[in-house]
Amino acid sequence: MDPTGTERNIPEGSSPVSGPRVLRSFRTELVKKEGDTVDAAWAGGIPAQYGVAPRVRLGRTKWFNLLWLIPIGLLLLIIGIAVAKGIRDLPGVQSFMQRYPGMSQLPNDAPVGFPAWLGWQHFLNLFLMTFLIRSGVTIMADHPRFYWTRHSTPGRDWFRMQKPVPPDPLYTAKQDSITLPDGVGLPGRRHSIGLARWWHLGIDTLWLLNGIVFFVLIFSTGQWKRLVPMSWDVIPNAISVTIQYLSLDWPVESGWVNYNSLQLIAYFLTVFIAAPAALLTGLGMSPALSTRFRRISSLFSIQAARSLHFLVLCWFVLFILVHVTLVLTTGALRNLNHMYAAADNESWLGFSIFAVSMMVVIVAWVAATPLTYRYPRKVQKVGSSLIGPAERLFEHIDSNPGQYSEKNISPYFWHNGKYPESQEYQQLRAGDFRDYRLRINGLVENPVELDLEQLHALPRHEQITQHFCIQGWSGVAKWGGISMQTIVDLAKPKPAAKWVIFYSFAEGPDTGIYYDAQPIGQMSYRLTMLAYEMNDQPLSFGHGAPLRLRNEVQLGFKLVKWIKGIEFVEHFSEVGGGQGGYNNDHEFFGYRQSI
Repeated sequence: MDPTGTERNIPEGSSPVSGPRVLRSFRTELVKKEGDTVDAAWAGGIPAQYGVAPRVRLGRTKWFNLLWLIPIGLLLLIIGIAVAKGIRDLPGVQSFMQRYPGMSQLPNDAPVGFPAWLGWQHFLNLFLMTFLIRSGVTIMADHPRFYWTRHSTPGRDWFRMQKPVPPDPLYTAKQDSITLPDGVGLPGRRHSIGLARWWHLGIDTLWLLNGIVFFVLIFSTGQWKRLVPMSWDVIPNAISVTIQYLSLDWPVESGWVNYNSLQLIAYFLTVFIAAPAALLTGLGMSPALSTRFRRISSLFSIQAARSLHFLVLCWFVLFILVHVTLVLTTGALRNLNHMYAAADNESWLGFSIFAVSMMVVIVAWVAATPLTYRYPRKVQKVGSSLIGPAERLFEHIDSNPGQYSEKNISPYFWHNGKYPESQEYQQLRAGDFRDYRLRINGLVENPVELDLEQLHALPRHEQITQHFCIQGWSGVAKWGGISMQTIVDLAKPKPAAKWVIFYSFAEGPDTGIYYDAQPIGQMSYRLTMLAYEMNDQPLSFGHGAPLRLRNEVQLGFKLVKWIKGIEFVEHFSEVGGGQGGYNNDHEFFGYRQSI
């Protein structure tokens, strides 16, 4: 038994037995989506379900409702104002503020003023961030819990927006998802993560491009010197500015020449810490990268990445709120001219440009969700065209075995998907799958039909790997079964076969059996297999008995459970709705989902 992903041969003389040479196709059991819109029948008519107020765990069992931060924050602000007013006139504080008035010294060659390109960059960043934040919140709502370990164990989450997980052993992650108002989420409908990801990943591409242009320009023009603290006196100067703000005797604004130290620290953290952290933590949630760069992912797990990604979101939201408040309350006309008119005066030009830009943002905000519901396939295609090159790059990253051992196995592994309800499956399950047959056909030289005994007689493959669900949860498990390379060698695909279709006994939410397409090249990956055991036990009903797919560079919805057939085809466009899988056809997921 080898947990590193290697195979073990069966005793000499054992061999699989081929079944009938002509096997029926499962394509007749597929259904196409009626119309490409999001309506009341979405995801099988999944009802709206609202969560609870955001809360964090204190200790082992206590939870703190974050809405209490509003009155607590107001109380602390009042106390801070009272203290600042009380100490500002003290001789020691006066001396400190005279020594550190609030500004750090800039280099002599630092530029003065704001060029016009910076105003455009500012607007584009604001515009794109609105979509990123809204779609990110929708993604979060699909699994509204955060963890610090790679094991998504109920009760061990540190943050949640949902009730405790019920004791039902077959409770699924999809059941745990919540609804958001359409004006908040993008979109807000429950379990619309497929569309939210197209928005998030597609806009991310544009946001990163905008960021690259921004970094090139600030370093080529010297504007970076206004954003990076040059000496440690920025800290006492920031304390001085804080006292001035809290005492309501605010410092003189001179952002055209130099930011005060508190602004400088906030801008530095946002530009050089939070923005790169958003990129790195986002990539940390990629199954392909996680299984490839295992030295990093062993320490920096997907759940740590997801939690940090959420905290970066919180920083951006807080920064935006404070930034907008101070812009409008510390000389709105002059500040808006700085950002939008590249001028240091109090004319109404900057305000006029700002007003027009905000109208653009508001119209886009209001229209985004209705347009997504009306044209979801177009959202999918545009998002796919933006993120597609990166997906294709990650798709060719083979995964390495041996990252985990039995001590890493998760204490809890979420169930997911719609359970099979057909009479055929129920009869097979009642008979302990003695009459089960796996049908392998399509563009192969040797179509076969194998029962469980014959499958067990094939060379055994074991691996301990981490599962990545598109909803955000993860778990480590030990899988026993057959390498897909063994199946490929047995079936002998013809040269025209480029894709492998896996069919399930389970129906999708919109009826018709569940299926998914996988590139034939990934069938030779070292961690692609058909599993009939989980954690040294026969695969359970909830986890896909009697057979399920494992392909560790893909997200969980592509790892078909309750498999009844495998078909080798030239292209997935000829199968089902032609999008590469059930969730792709019906819920606008992508056939490439390595990110």
